[in-house]
Amino acid sequence: MSSSSSSPAPPHVVEDCLGIVQLLSDGTVTRSGDYSSISLMRDVPIDLPVQWKDVVYDAGRGLRLRMYAPANHGGEEGKLPVLVYFHGGGFCIASFELPNFHAGALRLAGELPAVVLSADYRLAPEHRLPAAYEDAVAVFSWLRGQAAAAAADPWLAASADFERVFVCGDSCGGNIAHHLTVGCGSGDIALDAARLSGCVMLWPYFGGEERMPSEAPPPPPEGDASPSAMAITLFDQMWRLALPAGATRDHPAAHPFGPEGPPLAGVAFPPVLIVDPELDVLSDRVADYAARLEAMGKRVELGKFEGQGHGCFVLDPMSEASGELVRVVRRFVHAG
Repeated sequence: MSSSSSSPAPPHVVEDCLGIVQLLSDGTVTRSGDYSSISLMRDVPIDLPVQWKDVVYDAGRGLRLRMYAPANHGGEEGKLPVLVYFHGGGFCIASFELPNFHAGALRLAGELPAVVLSADYRLAPEHRLPAAYEDAVAVFSWLRGQAAAAAADPWLAASADFERVFVCGDSCGGNIAHHLTVGCGSGDIALDAARLSGCVMLWPYFGGEERMPSEAPPPPPEGDASPSAMAITLFDQMWRLALPAGATRDHPAAHPFGPEGPPLAGVAFPPVLIVDPELDVLSDRVADYAARLEAMGKRVELGKFEGQGHGCFVLDPMSEASGELVRVVRRFVHAG
């Protein structure tokens, strides 16, 4: 009597995120360095008077940040605020090394002016949340050590005012900024010799199972998917890849005011600047977030940018609209 056995089917793609990240049926992940599906700058401005270098903030995990400082800023002009920046990408893609994020950081450092620390963190789905938050806390731990050390990095020692630290991020980086701010305000994250003076959230990436009006646009008459519908489909996919396995968009990582979210009324917030582009599919959710914080007595400034969409500063960091955004951030950071 003979028996036959068939080979198991090869793993197949379960999720394909922009052709950059693929999650396979056996749980493995493939990741590409080809970002051609995203609008990237061809030429990064090299005439901005800003110097930059990469440093390691977590040697155990090989995590780095890029430090930017105005090249012509002398000590006699006074120390500069520190802007700790976390890039967007739905927790799944991107890096400070991508030319658009690099150009944006150059512009922020030169025009605010400020010392900008643009940090990478572990990405999902290889490292699901809270991995990115843990890495962000490690950035603050590294900064705390720099503020206390007699032998701090020479750039920081020469230029950084550790009494004026601002956490900033776009999209999921804005989400990270929120969670760091809550951690500092609740006493779970210590900065010791440094002080968190403000939080800047650019179109923060939040979610929830119940849709906001801007997240559920009607389909166009011809029945094709609208850009807004495609955007929310992508965001939903990124949440599936980034949240802990089995979690919904009501998880506290996505929904600060969801059923499982921690109470925030008693958490001490520094002044908060939130940028909410008019055409962002998340616009209503961002505005709701700002209104809830303001109702709790937090100091919140909400900047509406007409005619702009999600990621406008990242997609074209040298545009006129991006210049206005930098001016808004500059007023906030240097308001005293």
